[in-house]
Amino acid sequence: MKSSFSFVQEIVLYRIFSWLTNLPQDDGSDVPQGKLNSLSFAPFREGQGPMEKRFPTPEQIDADLKLMGETTHTIRTYASSEGSMPVIPELAGKYGLEMIQGAWLNPLAADNKREVAELIRSANAHPDVVKRVMVGNEVLLRGDLKADQIIDYIREVKRAVKQPVSYADVWSEYMKHPELIKEVDFITIHILPYWEDKPITVDQAPAHIERIVKQVKEEAEKIAPGKPILIGESGWPGEGRQRGWAVPSVVNEAKFIRELIKVANKNGFDYNIVEAFNQPWKSAFEGVVGANWGLYSVDREEVFPLTGTVYENPDWYEQVATSLLLFLLVVVFSWKHLQSLSRLQNFFFLLFAQTLTALLVSQAEHLWYTSYSDFQRLQTSLLVVLNVLIGGLVLHRIQAQLTNTAIKPKLSQWLYALYIVFAGYLVFKTYGLALAGRYISFPILTASIPAAGIIALIITHYDKSAVLTLGFDRLLGFISPKPHENKALGYLLITIGVALLVGESSAFFVSRDFIAEHPGVLERLGWSLLYTFTNAQLVEWLACLSVIALPLISYQKTEDAMI
Repeated sequence: MKSSFSFVQEIVLYRIFSWLTNLPQDDGSDVPQGKLNSLSFAPFREGQGPMEKRFPTPEQIDADLKLMGETTHTIRTYASSEGSMPVIPELAGKYGLEMIQGAWLNPLAADNKREVAELIRSANAHPDVVKRVMVGNEVLLRGDLKADQIIDYIREVKRAVKQPVSYADVWSEYMKHPELIKEVDFITIHILPYWEDKPITVDQAPAHIERIVKQVKEEAEKIAPGKPILIGESGWPGEGRQRGWAVPSVVNEAKFIRELIKVANKNGFDYNIVEAFNQPWKSAFEGVVGANWGLYSVDREEVFPLTGTVYENPDWYEQVATSLLLFLLVVVFSWKHLQSLSRLQNFFFLLFAQTLTALLVSQAEHLWYTSYSDFQRLQTSLLVVLNVLIGGLVLHRIQAQLTNTAIKPKLSQWLYALYIVFAGYLVFKTYGLALAGRYISFPILTASIPAAGIIALIITHYDKSAVLTLGFDRLLGFISPKPHENKALGYLLITIGVALLVGESSAFFVSRDFIAEHPGVLERLGWSLLYTFTNAQLVEWLACLSVIALPLISYQKTEDAMI
C-alpha cells in the first residue's frame, strides 16, 4: 500500500514540476502584422551546405520562399552564383518579396569574379525584386581580403547597377575602416550581442543595439554625412552554449527579436534579422549555437511565433509521457522489492527512478535535435546507451542495497568500468572546452545521469551504514587492482576543470573590446572572473565533473568493500 502511495506522489510531483517549468512566456509586444521587415535567407536543408557544394533544388527554394512571403517583406541573401542560388530573385518576385542580394567574397579571385558578375546580372534582370545589393559579408572579420580589395569590387558593382550598393560587416570593423563608409551607398553593420567580446543579457541587448547604431551614425556623419544605416544582421540563438551572461534559448530568441523591432520602430532603424531557417551546416564551424538562429527549424517547423506567448519546449507533454512510461516500467520490475521498504525509502527510490527517466528522455531528445550528421547521431546513440547502462546498473545497486539483496560482482565491475569510460569522455570534452571552447556547448545533460547516480549511491550507502562514503570501492562494491590510476583520473578531472576556468576567463581578458572598456588589468581581471563564475552552464558542468571526480579521488583499496 505504501508503495502505491509513493508511486502516485511521484507522478503528481513530476507532472506539477514539468508544468511549472514549461509555462508559456510573455515575450513582449507582438510583431506588427506578424511580419518582419527583412530576414536573412539561406535555403539549405539537412545534408546541404555551401561548403559541401550541396544545394537545394529550385522546388525546395520555391517552397521556402512561399513561407517567407508569409513571414517577411524582404529577404537578404549572401551568395549569387553557386548551385541553385540564381533562381532566387525570380521565385522571390512570385511571392511579392523584395531582396537585398549579396555576393560572397573570399580570397579566391576567380570565385569573386563569378559572384560579382552574377550579382550584376541578377540586379539588372530583376530591378523590381532586387532593391539593394551587398558586396561581401564579414570579409574583413574573417581576414579574407583587405579593405582596398573590397572597395575595388564595390566600385565595379556600382558602375554596373542602379541599386544602392553596400558591404556588410560587424560594426567594429566599420569603425576601423572609414574608407568603406565613404565608398558604400549605405552602411551595413552587424550587431550580435551574443557574440560580442562582452556578452550581455538578452534584457540589456535592445539598449546596446540602440547605443551602437547611434554611435556608428555619429562617427559616419563626420566621414560621409547622410549615409543610411542598415542593421544587416541581428538576432539571438535558440540553442547552444552560454557566453558570459548571454544565454541561448527559444524564449530569449523570441524576446530579443520582438524587443529589437520595438527599438527599431521607435528610432526609425532599418534592420534585417538573422535568420529564416536553422542551418545545420554551420555546426561544423560554430557548433550547436551556430546552427540555431532560425525562426524555423531545418524541417521548416516554427521555432516560436511572432505573436502570442512562447514555449521553451512546446513538446514537453510528449517528453513527460515518455518519461512516465519508462518510470512505470521501472516500477513494474521493482514492485515486489518495494513492498519491503519503508515509506521514506520507497519515496527516495521512486524519486531517483523518476529523475533518471526524465533526464534520459531530455538527454536523448536534446542530443538528437542537436545532431546534424550521421557521425553525430552515432555519437548521440552511444552516449544515450552508455547513460542507460549506467542509470540501470545504479538503480539495480540501490534497490539491492535498500532491500539487502546480494549483487552479482560482475555487475559491480561493469558499473565501475562504465564510470571509468565516462570519466575519460569528460576529460576529452573538458579539454576541448578549455583549449578552444568558443563554439563548443557544455554537454551537461550527458553527465547528469552519472552524476545523479553517484549522489544517489552516496545517500543510499549512508542510509544503510550511517557512514558517509565517497569512494567507488564502497559505493560500487568493486575493488580496482589499480587504485592509484583511479586517483590520477580523478585529479585529472579536477585539473582540467580548473584549466577550463582559466581558458574561459582569459578569453574575455584578452578580447579587444573588453580591453577597450576595461583598460586596467585588475579591473579587467575582475570582470573576466565575474563573467566566468556567473555562467550557469559552466558552473553546472564543473559540478558534474566534481561529483564524478570525487569517488575516484576518494578511492581506497579496502578488503571489506560492500559487495
